Amino acid sequence: MTVGATRVLIVNPFASGVNERRLAAVSAALPAGTETILTQAQGDATELAREWSPRSEAIYVFSGDGTYNEVINGIGADVPVGFIPGGGTSVLPRALGLPRDPVRAAALIASGRPRRISLGIINGRRFAFNAGIGFDAELVRKVDGLGRRPDGKRPGDVRFAITVARTLVEHRLRYDPVLEIEGLGRAAFALVANCSPYTYAGRLGLRIAPDASFEGGLDVVAPREVRIRAMPRLAGQALRGQHGAADVLSGHDLDRIWIRCDRPMPAQVDGEDIGDLVEAEIIAQRDALTVLC
Repeated sequence: MTVGATRVLIVNPFASGVNERRLAAVSAALPAGTETILTQAQGDATELAREWSPRSEAIYVFSGDGTYNEVINGIGADVPVGFIPGGGTSVLPRALGLPRDPVRAAALIASGRPRRISLGIINGRRFAFNAGIGFDAELVRKVDGLGRRPDGKRPGDVRFAITVARTLVEHRLRYDPVLEIEGLGRAAFALVANCSPYTYAGRLGLRIAPDASFEGGLDVVAPREVRIRAMPRLAGQALRGQHGAADVLSGHDLDRIWIRCDRPMPAQVDGEDIGDLVEAEIIAQRDALTVLC
């Protein structure tokens, strides 16, 4: 590493959209003298962000959402961060308004304006755009269980869609109340959003919490229970960005969300499995991070 470098580009070479050609083009679009560092294993990006943030003018991240999450959990100083789309979905930069093309995104970030955003924290773990307990976390875990292709990349959208269908069948197309959200009531699962869209299905943004904003607190959306007859309506509401009906609990611009589960349930942050939880304290960390976009 070059000791005098003031900007660093952290790259996950195994991310779905990262290859040598794109990396070269992204590097050329960033300010001259930016130091490029490749991660080698899970957790590397957290350590790199912790090491470089106190002495860098900017940190750029070319990867998918999992590595973005590692970086925000390692940031130890108020340094601007630019998130360049390199994953299969790359929710965070897209939700920030950046293009999906990594070279165009890198060029915008290189000359971009700083923007302050809020983050969420679940049991001490930071997240940038969403956290979930139950349904979506179970999907994350099952997709992770599919492993990676020979080139190190994650499975594509078709395998994900098959996994969704199989999971619904396993649950017999129904989800019963299994957790309690303090002050709101019992629900089948909980989705916590720091922005809208909550995530993407290909080019389509799923606006599960349409009023959520990077500049505000956290939103929570939690169906009381789910039956097969309600699934088309819930899916349509997510695609159209409509608020849920009476059978969906919701909270907007919250500073704290407390959830207790009847049994250990899978949890995820920014699309990363964080294991099973029985209790979750979820806190809004307002005005927490400077991003370039």
